[in-house]
Amino acid sequence: MGRTNEGYQRMKKVVILGPESTGKSTLSQQLAAHYQTEWVPEYARQYLDELGRPYEQHDLLHIAAGQLHLEDEKAEKARRLLICDTDLYVIKVWSEHKYGEVDPRILERIAARRYDLYLLTYIDIPWEDDPQREYPDPQMREYFYRIYRDIVMHAGVPWADIRGSYAERQARAIAAVDNIIL
Repeated sequence: MGRTNEGYQRMKKVVILGPESTGKSTLSQQLAAHYQTEWVPEYARQYLDELGRPYEQHDLLHIAAGQLHLEDEKAEKARRLLICDTDLYVIKVWSEHKYGEVDPRILERIAARRYDLYLLTYIDIPWEDDPQREYPDPQMREYFYRIYRDIVMHAGVPWADIRGSYAERQARAIAAVDNIIL
């Protein structure tokens, strides 16, 4: 079903980006509920759960394709706003860190996607253990935060630093999203 032109505004896409265990999924769900829209979960979780072995570099291309496919599916159902619990920059960062390089096809897909706002989550909430998380060390969490901060600072779109309690994070995120949709 296509969208009508009456009252049409281009759908805005918001990406929540940040190191592991910084509340991205929680915030994605909160924002989707607040705006009564769809949110895109991190496809890598599903992929890795079903993989049955440690991931390898070639798996990152499959994860990237799955993430974009899931984003496109959710965009069809979204109401003028789509909340993305990650984007392909995460795959780029992990690939560079773990393998020292990034598949050029991932970089091409990053360049082809456009988003309207990045919400950068800080490491000021407690680490929660999860078998898929790799770097609980505070120094590594700060290291990855700085990488993501550099990415959003140079992405050419607005971004907001999201930190504090869960309630403060939600309020800051809503204020930032309201700025791009109102």
